[in-house]
Amino acid sequence: MKRTLPALALAFAAALQAAGPDAARLDALAAHPYWIALGHYETGKLGGWRSYVDDPDFFLSAQGDSDPHAELAATLAGLYAPAELGDRHPQCIYPARTRWLREQLQLTDLPKPDCAEFDAWFADVAPHSSVLVFPAAYLNSPSSMFGHTLLRIDQADIDENNTALLSYALNFGAFIEGMDNSILYAWKGLMGGYPGLFALVPYHEKLAEYRHLENRDLWEYRLNLTPEETGRMVEHVWELKQIRFDYYFFDENCSFRLLELLEIARPGIELTDRFPLTAIPTDTVRAVKDAGLVARIDYRPSRERELLARAEALDGAEKALVLALAENPASLDDAAFAALPRERQALVLDAAFRLGRYRSAGENRDPAAVRRSYALLQAINHNPPPALEVQRPEPPEDGHQSRTWQLGAGSREDRAFAEYGLRMAYHDLTDNAYGFPLGAQIEILQLKLRQYEDNHWQLQRLDLATIRSLTPRDQLLKPWSWQVGGGLERVPGEDGAERLVSHLSGGAGGSWQLGDEVLGFALGTLRVEHNRDFAAFVAPAAGFDTGLLWRNGLGSLSLEARGDYFHNGEVRRSLALTQHWELGRNLGLRLSASRQFSQLAAPVNELAVELKWYHY
Repeated sequence: MKRTLPALALAFAAALQAAGPDAARLDALAAHPYWIALGHYETGKLGGWRSYVDDPDFFLSAQGDSDPHAELAATLAGLYAPAELGDRHPQCIYPARTRWLREQLQLTDLPKPDCAEFDAWFADVAPHSSVLVFPAAYLNSPSSMFGHTLLRIDQADIDENNTALLSYALNFGAFIEGMDNSILYAWKGLMGGYPGLFALVPYHEKLAEYRHLENRDLWEYRLNLTPEETGRMVEHVWELKQIRFDYYFFDENCSFRLLELLEIARPGIELTDRFPLTAIPTDTVRAVKDAGLVARIDYRPSRERELLARAEALDGAEKALVLALAENPASLDDAAFAALPRERQALVLDAAFRLGRYRSAGENRDPAAVRRSYALLQAINHNPPPALEVQRPEPPEDGHQSRTWQLGAGSREDRAFAEYGLRMAYHDLTDNAYGFPLGAQIEILQLKLRQYEDNHWQLQRLDLATIRSLTPRDQLLKPWSWQVGGGLERVPGEDGAERLVSHLSGGAGGSWQLGDEVLGFALGTLRVEHNRDFAAFVAPAAGFDTGLLWRNGLGSLSLEARGDYFHNGEVRRSLALTQHWELGRNLGLRLSASRQFSQLAAPVNELAVELKWYHY
């Protein structure tokens, strides 16, 4: 139902407004930053205003989406509508607008409608304080590969009674009807094909979704908002109930919308101005922290991390017992388990119980799994393990910034070149490592231009997306490693020159932890390429990608060997060595050497040095 007033009420309200504020005062209020924030307005590309809200139900004026003054006048008129409208009264629908206009204009003669629905909802939420929650990146979901942010709204007794699970989570996300596959979801998310909605749900539901079902670490940033500021923000959330925004993965996303709410809570902090192009969740968390809004940081490890922490002290034979107990608690009677010291039995039991819970996450309730868990819990009660201590990783917002400018120089055989690059987001395998997991890579829109010494310019590569998830396998957990990428790149050509080809490639395999900071991986790959040297329009290839990653005292080193064996007989292989020096959190120096082999050309050697500046 559109939020418009009956014509009779509007006429009545307009008559009352005639003796109200003068035009100059209304002009000033319409241009006030807080009114602009309440309407989610931004400066239009061709001047004027436009609102991020893409739902006419949000506005009282027909021109409200592009005219803050018209919306202000309509709102002020609506506040004087007859009180008999009850829950349909503009004061009940727009409590944040009502509060602000009442304070600014000293409106003491407003009608007093009975806002029963809002009052009951507000009392149930009982906002007192708030927490910005950051579920860490989850590469296996297109919507979560950059992480996510939401707000937790806490009651007054949250710390005394440890009742965080009873709080509400305020989330903004894409509203999806039907069952879109991952590729379609990613495409529509990039192009604004989904509407975005705010939702207020019990926090324990979101905690289960992110920490247990998706095995994501959670970072909780307690904000220093006062109860009044938190309440002001929640009032505005009521105004946005069932109101649709356009949703875009990279800018108008969950994180950007929450920054707008924080600007409502504490006027003048201007968080959204920092994100004109993209709003990567880690960058928005950093902006909130830089604005002085964070009072405390808490960390909740995922079930996977807790399991790995418990199993870290176990040897191979003990891990084999963990697997056996998780499958069948009757293994408690095995001689191998009975021979263990009592304190080692406690560790094995706890790890087995955690492994069973990890495996059952997201599945329907299985009576057999329940019985196994119960049997292990009984054994644990008779022999409890020591408290689990999970080492807290580096806070994600302390890592390097997302956008990267690159300046390089090098030689390809006997030709010197300079290279200029820009990457919109946000991390590769050898980038500055602090705050990022080993083996995770997400690169979006990377452009590299090369200038050879004869002033010959060429597009060296344009990567639309390159994602790699190299998660190590061990005795207990055996995740698959995978990678996918696509775009334009230079490859050896028939005449000795480089050909610019388009490609789509992917692969899957395994990764293994070879040391504390050493990761080895081996993947089988598939590639589809359009190359004018080939007779077919597209040529498929099968191949391999294998290598080592080592975080060392200087930064990160990678050694990687690749091969592509095309259906048409072309064989292309490469060997690359890269050492990245971390000069600072947002500055790195990279030395790379590679050798390329192709059936179409002689082997080619390339050596390059590159300065990388991470800057949003």
